Amino acid sequence: MKQIPFQNTYTSLPGKLFRHTQPTPVKEPGLISINNDLARNLGINLEWLQSANGIETLAGNHIAKGSEPISSAYAGHQFGVYNPQLGDGRAILLGEVLSIRGERFDVQLKGSGRTIYSRGGDGRSALGPVLREYLLCEAMHILSIPTTRALAAVTTGEDVIRDRILPGAILARIAKSHIRIGTFQYAAATEDIKTLSALTDYTLNRHYADTKVEIPALSLLKCAVKAQAELVSQWQLVGFIHGVMNTDNSLISGETIDYGPCAFIDQYHPDTVFSSIDHGGRYSYKNQPAIAHWNLTMLAQALLPLIHKKTETAVEMAQEVINIFPKYFSSYHNSGLARKLGISKLQDTDGDLINSLFETMSNAKLDFTLTFRYLSDITNLKSSQEKIDTPQNIEMELGSWLPRWLERLELEKIGASERQKSMYEVNPVFIPRNHLVEKAIKSATEDGDFSEFHLLSKVLSSPFSYNSKYERYGIPPRPEQVVKQTFCGT
Repeated sequence: MKQIPFQNTYTSLPGKLFRHTQPTPVKEPGLISINNDLARNLGINLEWLQSANGIETLAGNHIAKGSEPISSAYAGHQFGVYNPQLGDGRAILLGEVLSIRGERFDVQLKGSGRTIYSRGGDGRSALGPVLREYLLCEAMHILSIPTTRALAAVTTGEDVIRDRILPGAILARIAKSHIRIGTFQYAAATEDIKTLSALTDYTLNRHYADTKVEIPALSLLKCAVKAQAELVSQWQLVGFIHGVMNTDNSLISGETIDYGPCAFIDQYHPDTVFSSIDHGGRYSYKNQPAIAHWNLTMLAQALLPLIHKKTETAVEMAQEVINIFPKYFSSYHNSGLARKLGISKLQDTDGDLINSLFETMSNAKLDFTLTFRYLSDITNLKSSQEKIDTPQNIEMELGSWLPRWLERLELEKIGASERQKSMYEVNPVFIPRNHLVEKAIKSATEDGDFSEFHLLSKVLSSPFSYNSKYERYGIPPRPEQVVKQTFCGT
């Protein structure tokens, strides 16, 4: 039976960027979930993947033909502090596959055992973080936000020790690549120009092959700036907080990676932080665009030797590119915000209207997701579509703002029905709310019951279509259900 048709182009790069590493076999792998649609799109034989041999491969007990497992080296700024050597401490890249569309993707096992970069860790993952990442990354994909994806999740039949004894699990993660800003920082720190140059050329060819190349490093920087601006603007538009925006968690491809202490906002406030390790609010909701900009300056710094032989000239050229980020971000964010509000294109005069909305949301602690869904509902009152019961405080607190918004909509040329349809397509009713994710994790971890995980996965697969059957998945948490902190799980 045909297995995964692996390729291994990353191993053509200089050896200092990775180490050949075998996954550590586990005691008793058990299947939690396989992402069937993703497997088909990747050209992976589903019958084999669901077989005993396929599950053994997902657990790291069997190495499929053609796979050359490696762990990748990278550095990174963690909460602003530079660490010269991080690397895959609990993840092993099995290889790459070409999708049915000819796109290249990495297949990585997360939680597959120790590597040379484990830094004293066990290289394993507890069940909770695996389920969290599976739910969150697939939800992000359905929301059309660039992200790594979950191919499958398996239990290991072994325990891991964190603050307590927990069941272990492994996530099979898919990414356009796992090349990070931190990968370039690591290559630059070696002071090996050949390695840095090879990495730059490889990354350009893999992710931005259609880009006009004059100075490869500068072209790559331009592409990364644009990709990160678009990505973070999309985070802001759905109320997503990454929680750990270190440079080693910033992919050059512009995909979201590392769903550790991440969360979606319930009650809106720009200073919202969930991560238990973000004591100073560095990665708060409002700071995410500025942090992405800062991270990109670290990429620029790493690329300087390739931009120009004179450092001063290289800095000037790189700075010019970096300075474009705010413009890109504003463009992407304004475009998305306009659609969320039923407006074709924001005008300069709309600034006060929007600021007033977010001020009201913050002061009144309105639910981020349901506020925009409510606006989608009322933009066409003649619609017969079922609607989620809107929290009373949203209707009440927006009372004085709504006439201004409705007056603005009168300037639009499209009809109410068309406008509502467009708004429904970008304003979800179902998101992976923190308390729902935690409930699914608790049931699986403490009781071995995965039914809530599977049901939540199903609900999140159709986030824009209201279904009264799943009403409880759309409403905000009660006070006793509120999750105030999230944890990275390492």
